[in-house]
Amino acid sequence: MQSSYNLVGFQNHLKFDEQKRIFRMIPGLERAEFLRLGQIHRNTYINAPQTLSATMAARKDERVFFAGQLAGTEGYIENVASGLVAGFNAGRMRRGHSLAVFPPETAIGALCRYVSTPQKQFAPMNINFGLLPPMDMPRRIGKEDKHRLLCERALELCRPASISMA
Repeated sequence: MQSSYNLVGFQNHLKFDEQKRIFRMIPGLERAEFLRLGQIHRNTYINAPQTLSATMAARKDERVFFAGQLAGTEGYIENVASGLVAGFNAGRMRRGHSLAVFPPETAIGALCRYVSTPQKQFAPMNINFGLLPPMDMPRRIGKEDKHRLLCERALELCRPASISMA
């Protein structure tokens, strides 16, 4: 009986022979037959900072929304989050309401601000604490405490009244 296994997400720059050599160092794979090896892939994305507003709507036509990797958000959660913003705003538009801009102090708001802010060299991005606006903190504070304070600030802003309507 033969089995075939898939190594999901094994992106690398190694030549196929080198990949085989390295895999064969793993106990149990010494005589494995490799049906397909890893390689780098590139995602297609728009120049979001020139194209999108923080509502995930196109600057030239507010009726068109972008989300996910195409909009320059990287990662499963980030792609879902940008889709949530785009869908939320498409629904608001359909009902005749103004579009929502999430606070930049929140993860979703910071990500939308990143993909919609003009910059010299745009590249897709995961959410990270570096995208959040700074806040006044004690000069000597540990990373864990800093992150806690940034999260507490975001939670304070996660009330419907904190979401500005464009």
